[in-house]
Parts: sequence; structure tokens; C-alpha cells
Amino acid sequence: MRRTALVASCLVIALAAQARVLMTQEQALASAFPNVKPVCQTFFLKPEQVAAARKESGVAFNDQLVVRYAGPNSFAYFDTHRVRTQPETVMIVVTADGKVDRVEILSFDEPTDYFPKRRWIDQLLGRKLDNELSLSKAIRPISGASLSGQAIVNATRKVLALHHVIGTGAPTR
Repeated sequence: MRRTALVASCLVIALAAQARVLMTQEQALASAFPNVKPVCQTFFLKPEQVAAARKESGVAFNDQLVVRYAGPNSFAYFDTHRVRTQPETVMIVVTADGKVDRVEILSFDEPTDYFPKRRWIDQLLGRKLDNELSLSKAIRPISGASLSGQAIVNATRKVLALHHVIGTGAPTR
């Protein structure tokens, strides 16, 4: 038992050492909300809220716990998902009226060939959740990195749907 725990601990340390962290959560929040400390808000969604967000986004997920950071006119959400075989974490900032204000990749563990360029990410800015927010519609696919593009589009759709379900108010206690 002890050996198994030691091996598991070593594996976690090895994976963490290999992870490519591009920006910490604190750095991302500071860049999204300069000179303002955003308010951390935690929401516990009811199953029907999760179902509504899933239906609206078209993305399969089961997140009942949602943490977001509220700034003066926008909200930051963090999403960690699998791209191909490795995780990626993104911050998606949404305006109060439900449009994408900013997308930042915080960590990306896939090969760098699959890393999306800034100009590709920027085509998500100003978008709202509709049928056009898709790689087969208004968002250009990434040649050679289609799974990276799909993962970010799906994360954006999920966050926008969660934002719509939650609204702009403070969490209810």
C-alpha cells in the first residue's frame, strides 16, 4: 500500500513538472481585471440548470459546481478539458450581456504544433452563444489542430451557456 501511494505521488509530481503552464490563474485574473480585485462567486447548479446549459451549448458536461470571478462589467470563468489526450485550461471572460470578451490559454499540454495562434482565438471575441459559434460556421478551423479548435469552441459554448443559466447576479445562499 505504501509503495503504491509513493508511486502515485511520484507520478503526480512528474506530470506536474511536465505541464506547460503559460499563465497562472492569478496572472490571468490580473490581466482581465486590471486595478480591480474580482469577487469570487460559487454556484451550485440544480440538475435542471445543468441540463438547460447542456442543451443550450450542445456540449456534454456535468458541472454542478461553477466558480466565476465577477469584475465591474464582466465575469471570468475557467475551464479545464481534454484536447486530444492531454488537458488544457482556458479563461473565458464574458460580458454582462453574454458576449465573449477575452479568451486566454493558461495551460496546454499537447504538442506545440497543436497550439492555436492568437489571431485564431481572437475570432471568438464579441461572439454570443448561437449556431454561428461553430467550426462549421463562423469560426475558421485550425489546419492541423482541429481538436484544439474544437476544444476551445466547446469550452466557450459551455461557459456562455452556464453564464446564461446563472445570470449576472450574486449566488443565492
